[in-house]
Amino acid sequence: MSEFSPKYGEIEDISTTIRRITAPNPAPYTYKGTGTYIIGRGDVAIIDPGPNMPVHIESIIKSLDGENVSHILVTHNHKDHSPAAQPLSEITGAKIYAYDPKDQQYLEDDIEEGIDRDFKPHINISDGHIINGSDWTIEAVHTPGHLSNHLCFAYAEEKALFTGDHIMGWSTTIVSPPDGNMQDYLDSLEKILRRDDEIYYPTHGKPIEDPKMLVQKLIDHRLKREKDIIEAIEAGADQLQLMVRSIYNNIPEKLYIAAERTIYAHLIRLVALGEITCDGVPNEASKYGLNK
Repeated sequence: MSEFSPKYGEIEDISTTIRRITAPNPAPYTYKGTGTYIIGRGDVAIIDPGPNMPVHIESIIKSLDGENVSHILVTHNHKDHSPAAQPLSEITGAKIYAYDPKDQQYLEDDIEEGIDRDFKPHINISDGHIINGSDWTIEAVHTPGHLSNHLCFAYAEEKALFTGDHIMGWSTTIVSPPDGNMQDYLDSLEKILRRDDEIYYPTHGKPIEDPKMLVQKLIDHRLKREKDIIEAIEAGADQLQLMVRSIYNNIPEKLYIAAERTIYAHLIRLVALGEITCDGVPNEASKYGLNK
């Protein structure tokens, strides 16, 4: 699933009406970089404009010479997805469409690329909102979990779903409380599993041509991880850090924090379901036990 080698700054034809430009921002949580998608011909929409990197913004504008940007769509406001939206809007005059992040909950120190706390769309959209272009139709699909304001975008004319970070083309998705929520994430996976999209275009990694199979694997993986957590507690690992060391005993150090945050999200869900116990409200320092 991880074979992907984009040429930075060069526009790629993905289909007759979909193009992509990948930002040169490879990192542990962005893989080879942010894939900015362009929908349509002539009058176009941009999905996930990416980081505020002048070289990336210039590549987008140069690649669209003579075309009109009518809409800028943002899946969520992590710093590798949303910061280029405002400068692109100022250059093109296009409005920014996204789910309002005003109710987000923040950590003092964000992992991944961090949350773009200055992000504010011109037009707030939510689940089911339809956006029409000259020759394309896009529906907003609210998929909270990775972040509470995460949207996927369904492109009706090609039965395609732009999945942002909800489903990635190279790795599983990080779910980091307080704004990341594992129950929401699993519910969102089930939601898109019920859809009839034929191909997924993630912001990181290559297109996913067997979407339903992958979504089911992701659900199964998350439920398997919860079994691992229960087994770790049975073996005496009653705190978050001990569980992470037990379950992820061979991951690189740079990914340890991501693993810890996701296990923490699972613990919150398992306590809410009554499958495990906690000495108070779940937090990173809590002690957990089995609910016998």
